[in-house]
Amino acid sequence: MNVLVEDTLIELRIPPLPYYLGSGRTEYKIGDQHPHRSNIGAYDLLILVRGEMHIGENGSAWTLTEGDMLLLLPDAEHYPLQPCDQDTVFYWVHFEHAPRQDVFPEEKTENNPSLYSTRPFINPYTLRLPKYMHLPDSWRVFGMVEQLLAQPSALSFWQEQHLLGELLGLLEEGSFGRTDSVVSRLAERTAAYLQANYREKITNDAIASALHFHPNYIVRCMKARYGCTPSDYLQQYRLERAKRFLVTTDWSIDRVAEEVGFRHSPYFSSCFKREFGLSPLQFRRQYLK
Repeated sequence: MNVLVEDTLIELRIPPLPYYLGSGRTEYKIGDQHPHRSNIGAYDLLILVRGEMHIGENGSAWTLTEGDMLLLLPDAEHYPLQPCDQDTVFYWVHFEHAPRQDVFPEEKTENNPSLYSTRPFINPYTLRLPKYMHLPDSWRVFGMVEQLLAQPSALSFWQEQHLLGELLGLLEEGSFGRTDSVVSRLAERTAAYLQANYREKITNDAIASALHFHPNYIVRCMKARYGCTPSDYLQQYRLERAKRFLVTTDWSIDRVAEEVGFRHSPYFSSCFKREFGLSPLQFRRQYLK
């Protein structure tokens, strides 16, 4: 029995991208068991091909059977609960992910801005992977891991990274289909609407009218999928677009503000500085001489 709720998601903020370290196919005989380890510094993705494995992590417990996956954390303690009572085969994939440092230990200030917030060209994303899942299309996942195992030891760096990205994307896709897919789809539709219309004045009622859902429900979906309200998402998107305009054009601050949907330039400058620790002009001067 799995003690941890099955719809638990592990969030990896990108950039940076997850980095492939290695993979393998392991066979356990009756009486064998997974090693007891802690703080290994890498994510350990287990995918059961055949048999049964009893494993725990930080007080939670799972019994994995054919087609199950479990993602063990790099800073956790994981251990066998009992030896295998049947022949068991599983894949393992190790990857590393250094979390993005958006803030310093102390509060962001004008003299101590975020490392990533002061970059003009970023495309952030939050990868949401299931902690545990029974794979809806396990043979497709098996095939992808076999491709990783078949890579030659040399000159395969980019192919390995590509295959890891496809594998994690497939797990994320399966996670959304398994949990509240209606919530995810509506949140993504909302995000697409905001990105397409960010220059315009957008209210919750306008979003509700365009998407034909109640405003409160849309807000709940956005919080579940992206961790923020539609208005927060919209403002963040506008400010990210503003960073690009500040570096790629010689437009005035007033025009940049107008181009990204702010009606009042002083308010734009205030929001920009609060978010990134620099005024729009100070931000531009970092890159344009």
